[in-house]
Amino acid sequence: MKKKYAMGLLAVALAATACGRDSGGTADEAQAVDTAKASGTVTVWAMGTEGEKLDAFAQRFEQANPGITVNVTALGWDVAHDKITAAIAGNATPDVSMIGNTWMGEMVKTGAIEPTPSGLVDQNAFFPGAWGTGVIDGAAYGIPWYVETRAFYYRTDLAKDAKAPATWDEVTAFAKTLKDNGADLGVEQNFRIGSWQEVAPLLYQAGGDFQADGKWTLDTPEMLQALEHWGSFFKDGLSVTTQPNGAFPQTFVKGRVGAFYSGPWMITSMEQEGGAGFKDKFTVAPYPKGPAGGTSLVGGSNMVVFKDKPNRDAAWKFLTWLTDPKVQAEWYTTASALPSVEAAWQEPALTADERVRVFGEQLKDAKAAPPVPTWEQVAKVMEAELEKYALGKQDSATTAKRMQEQAEQIGTGA
Repeated sequence: MKKKYAMGLLAVALAATACGRDSGGTADEAQAVDTAKASGTVTVWAMGTEGEKLDAFAQRFEQANPGITVNVTALGWDVAHDKITAAIAGNATPDVSMIGNTWMGEMVKTGAIEPTPSGLVDQNAFFPGAWGTGVIDGAAYGIPWYVETRAFYYRTDLAKDAKAPATWDEVTAFAKTLKDNGADLGVEQNFRIGSWQEVAPLLYQAGGDFQADGKWTLDTPEMLQALEHWGSFFKDGLSVTTQPNGAFPQTFVKGRVGAFYSGPWMITSMEQEGGAGFKDKFTVAPYPKGPAGGTSLVGGSNMVVFKDKPNRDAAWKFLTWLTDPKVQAEWYTTASALPSVEAAWQEPALTADERVRVFGEQLKDAKAAPPVPTWEQVAKVMEAELEKYALGKQDSATTAKRMQEQAEQIGTGA
């Protein structure tokens, strides 16, 4: 979810239902899988760092499963969505593909993805929010592979007399302490790419959601409460809207930004950016709690199997191997991708760093964006309106109203 893609391709994806695919499906309709006799070559598409590292990592699976070969094609996040939807439309998919979890509703709608065979994996082994990203209309598709969530990073040397904030009110006080020391509270500076991810946890923490009973709920009192909290940092001069693109994370290293919300990948990034000794100048704390709790947003990617593939038994065997707790922990040390399986968090690779453990605790109640086909279109609408709000061009009520009106026009794609 930390990567983005061009929108507007839903029609291409849905066209696949006219190319021989069945639309929809339930978990009970999935054919049984015989992993004991699985063999053959499994073709896999994967994106980003994960795609670059998975091919070599999969050799461990091949060594343990003679007769199965895994061939991974690495895709850039900027082209992956187009390539997958085109492959679906042309009936030319790989056996397996990594799918960003906000894409799941759209991709499942095409009818090209197999439901997860009943009894193959234990859904209770996964963080609930992660498992939910693959549940569409009551049926499960694929498996959550790795997860991401957000927590509160801050410079300990710029807030020596302040504890990590535990509530919304304490965040404001904390930000004022940082301001007194010449630092801002960092927020998403490119409002058109990712600002909805800043507001989503606040909406959940206010007790709201993006949908209820299949309808968009972007203008509720809870959304207004979330917007007011987010917007207060701009109004009070505690966050800036003029930070040049690319200035972060050096602004954090140099002390111009004293705190920000982000995912686990930033731990390594910050240590590399800051150089020797910088790891002792920052830490990570759980998301401060709002009126209804401290829920964060769950991101990450799922692995799915496409329908009508001759090596589906081997494909599903590979996916179940990826969910083994020890394999998940080893994958974390390889790609810094957090395990979706809760038991993996008991492995030494995940318990060694207190900052990493914060994310494990945060994931226990983290929630995902709605798994609907039109989510990315609605997210873009939100980002456009949030930018206007952050820049002072409209108030919170107008922002919520405009988001709701446009979301209703787009619909849910159900």
